[in-house]
Order: sequence, then structure tokens, then C-alpha cells
Amino acid sequence: SLQYGIVLDAGSSRTTVYVYEWPAEKENDTGVVSQTFKCNVKGPGISSYESNPGALAKPFDDCLNKVKERIPVHLHKNTSVYLGATAGMRLLRLQNETAANEVLASIQNYFRAQPFEFRGAQIITGPEEGVYGWITANYLMGNFLERNLWRTWVHPYRKETMGALDLGGASTQISFIPEDSQENFNSTFQVKLYGYNYKVYTHSFQCYGRDEAEKRLLALLLQVCLRPFVMLLLQVTALTMKYFSGSLCTQSLRLANYYPNQLVNFHGTGDPGLCQEMVSLLFNFTACRDREDCPFNGIHQPKVKGNFVAFSGFYYTINALNLSEHFSLADFNSSMWFFCSQSWAQLQFMLPKSEEIYARSYCFSANFIYYLLVHGYNFDAGTWPQIHFQKEVGNSSIAWSLGYMLSLTNMIPAEGKLIQLPLKPSLFAGLLVFLTATALLCFLFLVYL
Repeated sequence: SLQYGIVLDAGSSRTTVYVYEWPAEKENDTGVVSQTFKCNVKGPGISSYESNPGALAKPFDDCLNKVKERIPVHLHKNTSVYLGATAGMRLLRLQNETAANEVLASIQNYFRAQPFEFRGAQIITGPEEGVYGWITANYLMGNFLERNLWRTWVHPYRKETMGALDLGGASTQISFIPEDSQENFNSTFQVKLYGYNYKVYTHSFQCYGRDEAEKRLLALLLQVCLRPFVMLLLQVTALTMKYFSGSLCTQSLRLANYYPNQLVNFHGTGDPGLCQEMVSLLFNFTACRDREDCPFNGIHQPKVKGNFVAFSGFYYTINALNLSEHFSLADFNSSMWFFCSQSWAQLQFMLPKSEEIYARSYCFSANFIYYLLVHGYNFDAGTWPQIHFQKEVGNSSIAWSLGYMLSLTNMIPAEGKLIQLPLKPSLFAGLLVFLTATALLCFLFLVYL
């Protein structure tokens, strides 16, 4: 007796399909929701189909056919499907709202022909993406609910929530509960989960996703006519101007003599120091005038506090550097320096064949992560070990999609009857005192005898 939910995470670089299940007789009991299937849709993100929305349908078929096999046929019509589009579509909507609407309409037409109950496709905001990721991370870590001795779901006693760090292709998010909950920041949101209020700071940096940041760096190099070395650990890579200057994120860096199809050759030199120097130009560290609560780009941020989980692009880059979940900042720097110093021939022996397509960008990604976390978010050698680079918890991926589904299905109740202690705290304390006194009297009586 199970129920199912499907969420499509329509990111800037690809779309991922997640299938979740939970016992049908416990519709409000979110402590048992689990991910049972994950599938990456072939091809790029949905925003890439702006000029041909009709071509969207075919890439979805392979994953949807597998999903149909995973969910019992008699439950198809009762299984809700949600599609949430993130920064790639946010950028497209800013650039061409008509094209963005046509892409979403094409998706809706496709799902109307599917046996599932389609609940719509929407473009979620950056802060929503950050909060949903924070909910997912803490939900999977068991920071909202746990079972007690009576097998009842209760709020964990004195258990702290974790911050969430998400790195996508077009945007990146930081979300956590500040130390001073009374301090007011523009990006603070009130979240009520399981009867408890959380004041979550979250901010989404558009154009600071891994892919868009790389494009901005390429455009910057070309604009200032510097030696085009960059992060590309290849002999020579030819890219069209449209690839790195056609984005809304690079519009201000576009050359006056911009020719979309003109090829530009980038040559990798394996110079880590020069790479770091150029990556730092992507951040405006002077806008805040040395204020501690304003790391970069004029964005005010409270001091980072507690443990964080870093997922998505953060995890994949750390994994490429052959680092585990826990390591020091010094270890990260030495691994990054070693990796970036390799030639392309040496690098091919260090990475699996399947990752060759991403290999040219890992050096840039590592340097970008360093500047984002250390100079952007103000992590240092002391707080760096509090960051846990993870892909999943158990069999469930850490992604905003789970938090998104829980919120849309109202499976996170403001007050849940199951989420309480079996006895009122005052009654429990009274019984504890009574039983202790009884045990003491019995012991004294035995001693007397």
C-alpha cells in the first residue's frame, strides 16, 4: 500500500527525474518518504530548446518509460508529477519571456499524454530553490524528526539543523539558520516544519553557477585580451563566441565585434597560480567596503554557523580531486594545485573515461569553489571542516526536489498529531519522580528487612 510522487528537476544543464514513495496509510507521516528511482534525461537542460520547444518531448520518453515500470500501473493515474525549472529557465525568462512560456507549454502538452496526474511546470525562484534544498538536506539527515523508544515520530532533542550549499549550472545557493535569529536580513525566510518555526537565511547568486561562471571567465579573458590560458586542461579547445558570450550572464562582457559563430581557440597551460588570479576577477570583493556581514557583490550575509552539507556541483568537483567527505582546507588546496598542474595526457590516467567531457573544467571548478567558499561565504581553516561534501544520504539524492515535493503535497504539516511525545512533558516528569520515589522506598524496606 504505497503512494508515489514524481519530481522533474529541470536544471540549466540537464533534467533529472526523481521518484519518491511513502506508505499510503500515513499520508502526513513524512518520516517515511524515500527516493526509489532517479533518471537523467538525455540531452541539455530545457532552456536550450528555446528555438525548438517541440523537440523537448523525445528526450523525456526514455526516463518516463522506466518510471512507468517502477510504479504499479493501477497507481499511475493517482501519481502526481511536478516539474520545477531553475536558473537556466530564470535566465531565459529574463532574456525571452515568450520563448520560456513556449518551453513550459511544450512540457505541459507532453505530460497531458502521460498516464500520470501532471500538476504543472513552473519556474521556481532562487530563494525557493535554496530553501527547498535546505529542507531536503535536513530532512534526510533526520534533523526534523526521529523515532523514540515508543516508535513515535518526535522532534529531535537539541539537534541542530545543517546549512545547505548547492552549486548548479547557472546559480548557487547558501541557506542556514544564523546565530543571531533576531538579526534582519533581506534574504531571511520564516519556515514552519512539523510545528516548529525556523528562520532560514538563504540567498541565490544568479550567474554564479559552475557553467555560467566558466562562460563569464572565458568572456572576460577575451574582453581584456589576456593570454587565453584558463582552466582548460587541453592542448587546444575551440569554442564559438556564442557558447560563452551568448548568455545573459555574459552580455556585459560581450565584444563590440561579436560574431556568434566565430571560433576562439583556448590553450591550456596548467598554471594554477594564474588560474586563481583570473578566477578572483569573477567576484567583487570591494562592493562591501570590508564589512564582515557583506562578503562579496554587495550582498549582506550573516556569519556562517554550524555544519553544512555541500552537494550537486560541489560534490562532483571534490570527487574529481579524489577527496573524501571530510578534509582540511590545506588538503583541498594541495589537491587542487596538484590537479591543475597536470598535463592533459597525465589527467586522462587520473579520471574515469566517463568523466573526460568534464575534465577540462575541473581545475576551474576547484578554484571557483575555493573563492566562493573562502572569500565569498567566509569559511576559513577553522570552519572548513564543518562542510560535508555529499551526494546523497542512504539511497536518496540531496537535491531541492524532495523538499519541493513535500511542500507541494502538504506532507509537511504545520502541526502533526503523530509528531509529539507520547506523554505531556509535565506528566512524564511527574511519573518519573513518582517511580523514582517508589523504587527508593522499596530499596529502604528491603534494607530494613
